Amino acid sequence: MTKKNQKPEILHAEVVAQSRLFQIEQVHLRFSNQVERQYERMKGNNRGAVMVVPVLNGEQLLLGREYAAGTHSYELGFPKGLIDPGEEAHEAANRELQEEIGYGARKLTHLMELSLAPGYFASKMQIFIAEDLYESRLEGDEPEPIEMVSWPLADWQDLLSQEDFSESRSVSALFLALKHLQLS
Repeated sequence: MTKKNQKPEILHAEVVAQSRLFQIEQVHLRFSNQVERQYERMKGNNRGAVMVVPVLNGEQLLLGREYAAGTHSYELGFPKGLIDPGEEAHEAANRELQEEIGYGARKLTHLMELSLAPGYFASKMQIFIAEDLYESRLEGDEPEPIEMVSWPLADWQDLLSQEDFSESRSVSALFLALKHLQLS
């Protein structure tokens, strides 16, 4: 059994830097032992995001290879994106599938909510597995077409050896999907 910690008191918070996509907030905190610290964090957009592990015919994982500005490289991963205003997470998941790899899903199962570096980022990502897929394409906002890559589900361990399959959220999503499918 774990003890529930008392959250620190926020004494002051202010945005200290902002771009088109990000806000950096400085937060002055007082902990229960009266120690005070200042932290900086990326403010979330409060909409959240989704990532989807598409499984075609129970045999193939569908991934996308797209440019990642943070690493200045092309990365292999599962479809993902922000939840639009007024949209539910499962709707965003199905939309992203159609925009990024040209498939929709008749069956979407929520697997888990993940955080990324919660000491610095407030954003959360909803992980789904998509099954009973059908061809359907929607126009996305990507600057170039995303290369769709089909990977045999039975060879999932080889996917972990791919140099461009390194994003922690995609690796986590893969293991969550395998657990759901009872294949790990």
